[in-house]
Amino acid sequence: MSKAPFKKLLLLCLPLSLSLSATFAEGAPSSFYSAKKMAAIVYKDQRQTFYCNCPFTEVTDNKGRKKLVPDLKKCGYQVRKQETRANRIEWEHVMPAWVFGHQRQCWQKGGRKNCQKDATFRAMEADLFNLVPSVGEVNGDRSNFSFGDLSYIPDMYGKCDFKVDFKTKRAEPPEEKRGKIARVYLYMADKYQLKLSSQDKKLYSAWNNMYPVSTWEAKRHKRISKLMGWENPYTVERMSRN
Repeated sequence: MSKAPFKKLLLLCLPLSLSLSATFAEGAPSSFYSAKKMAAIVYKDQRQTFYCNCPFTEVTDNKGRKKLVPDLKKCGYQVRKQETRANRIEWEHVMPAWVFGHQRQCWQKGGRKNCQKDATFRAMEADLFNLVPSVGEVNGDRSNFSFGDLSYIPDMYGKCDFKVDFKTKRAEPPEEKRGKIARVYLYMADKYQLKLSSQDKKLYSAWNNMYPVSTWEAKRHKRISKLMGWENPYTVERMSRN
């Protein structure tokens, strides 16, 4: 190839290179609002919800506002109760804000709203490692419940293998998501010096060891690490054993 065509090809590729570089070099988000925007970029080419694998797209409503909407038919999702909420994407904290917020004094004196003045809480709330796209109804039903085995609960959302026991306040995620959930919980506990119950420590340690890092989890981790400026050591360690 002559130098001229090569130079032309290089110039054509440069905008794409700069675009990707700008996308993943913005620094850690400073708020939950900015974190949701960054998370949407992280998932730009992986438009599937975390628990139910429902594809989702960005649409513009009649007021010109952009929003993410799941295609429930394509993933076989059946609405349990909240149709409006089921038809929107919400960015869910794998470790709920209630869980990490309750360990802050600000929460005890005024709940989540009061914690917006607490720098550590804002950092936890905006941590991209802890954010996943979820069908709104699933996010609402899961609430702040802990994870565990609910084999006695019948299917609740059609082909979406997610279960909730509202009486015991526990939820059961699909098996293929358990390793990632575990690595998020263990990371959050270490990063922000949060307490986990002995039962949760045992469960998440077991899930971390049982389930390897998927191709997408590794790719997501790499993207988020560039944005946040640090890694999830549990994901890194588990990848070394894959």
